[in-house]
Amino acid sequence: MIKTVKYDEELSLSTRAAWLHYGGGLSQTDVAKRLGVTKIKAHRLINRANQDGIVKVSFDGKIAECAALEMQLSNLHRLSYCEVVPDLDEVGLPLRALGIAGAHFLSREIEGGANDVIGVGNGRTLASCVREMRRINAGDIKFVSLLGGLTRNFAANPHDVMHKLAEKTGAEAYFMPVPFFANTANDRNVMLQQRGVPEVNKMAAAASLKFVGIGTVEMTAMTVTAGVLPQSAMQEVRDQGGVGELIGHFFDERGALVQTELSDRTLSVHLEALKTSRIVAVGGGDEKIRAIGSILRSGLLDGLVTDERTAKALIN
Repeated sequence: MIKTVKYDEELSLSTRAAWLHYGGGLSQTDVAKRLGVTKIKAHRLINRANQDGIVKVSFDGKIAECAALEMQLSNLHRLSYCEVVPDLDEVGLPLRALGIAGAHFLSREIEGGANDVIGVGNGRTLASCVREMRRINAGDIKFVSLLGGLTRNFAANPHDVMHKLAEKTGAEAYFMPVPFFANTANDRNVMLQQRGVPEVNKMAAAASLKFVGIGTVEMTAMTVTAGVLPQSAMQEVRDQGGVGELIGHFFDERGALVQTELSDRTLSVHLEALKTSRIVAVGGGDEKIRAIGSILRSGLLDGLVTDERTAKALIN
């Protein structure tokens, strides 16, 4: 028999809000900013925590422990948003736990209406987030892919999320009809000039929110197993000290950019555009701890959604 875990998003938010307000000493305005909700919503969440008996001399429950980890990670890496989800005892990548949390985050961003354009990466974790999303009317919001959505053989990336996202939200979704990495730098320049590609690339760069996954440089990484990169190219990144990947850009253990021949073939949002955007990443699992740590140390992330076990490892 498979045991299903019922997730009460409102209760989770309520507990987090109360912990941040009473335990973390944040004002209701700061709580609202941290959770990505309005000040009125934050006030209601804190009131609910009081009414439900969650607020006592100490904070009870698994969510309170996660909220403490969120505060530590936020302070350590200067994150404006951080969510740590309880472990669901999943084997391998915690796709269900992260998928649920990522789906709720994206839904709140859509309902908040602060973003005209939301840029989205791809990969197994983001695919899980979109799969867990309820159907929601995105209104005039547009979604755009932050990187090429094809493999080296021009087959569809099995973990591309744009079509499913458009189906779930009824929104316009734009993707780049080019590979994640071109075969040569010259090929990249030619592809970027193809009809429609410059417009989509410009839209992706300007997206006010970029919701992304974090990749590893292991041979089991999605970019290798999905045929996006040959093993030899990934090995070159590893030889140069690469540890983590963010939208096609690789970083070492210290969070410094790793420049390889591959850098000139990347068909994704330019690094300079990432420095001026709000970037929220979702990722977790033992195999991604080093990669997530490297991206956090790069200073590019504004927010992180991860699981409890990964959060503890990142802090330690």
